[in-house]
Amino acid sequence: MTAFTTGSALAAIAMAAVSAAALAQPATRPPAEKCYGVAKAGKNDCKAGPGTSCAGSSTRDYQGNAWKLVKAGTCLSIKTPVGHGTLEPQP
Repeated sequence: MTAFTTGSALAAIAMAAVSAAALAQPATRPPAEKCYGVAKAGKNDCKAGPGTSCAGSSTRDYQGNAWKLVKAGTCLSIKTPVGHGTLEPQP
């Protein structure tokens, strides 16, 4: 019975070590790019030009100097009512 208890304890320790190692690894994120002119008002990711501070600070839909992170390679294909997304800020 002692061997079973010791074996169970060792198995539990091994499982805990594996779980801890899995949690320690950072999650991989797919490549992304800043896409200007695609965010709705208040839905941008970080700084959106003069007079704004960070995320959620754009004041109008599709503001040319407000960006959102999008999957890399998709920005220029994103259509909005005022045009396509751009990789550079617009006035």
